[in-house]
Amino acid sequence: MKKYVLAAVFVLTAFFIRPVATLAQASPDPQTGCPSGEINTAIGCIPVENPDALIGFLLRWAIGVGGGIAFLLIIVAGFQIMTSSGSPDRLKAGQELLTSAITGIILLIFSVFILELIGVHILNIPGFGG
Repeated sequence: MKKYVLAAVFVLTAFFIRPVATLAQASPDPQTGCPSGEINTAIGCIPVENPDALIGFLLRWAIGVGGGIAFLLIIVAGFQIMTSSGSPDRLKAGQELLTSAITGIILLIFSVFILELIGVHILNIPGFGG
């Protein structure tokens, strides 16, 4: 059952989650539609020459996929709670899944703030902040 849920999650995220459009300073290539230094793929133009832009692109996609998975887990938890039929074990499992999914969404929302707090303000990593 878990295999089917994971497969459904990956298929749904491929269809419904789109990358955020980036503002490119270079004019797009008329043949591919991407600025120079980017590769045109099915998920958008991936910057390959600038490591910072590539990491930003991957993080945007990872946060989007994580949010989609957490949203689907909230739906599954709600279904599990509604169909528990008074069984305390299934009800508790659904409540734990719901709590974990909401905690995951909260961590995703605050992930950028946490990364900036740790990377810039605590560790003073050069070039990490804006």
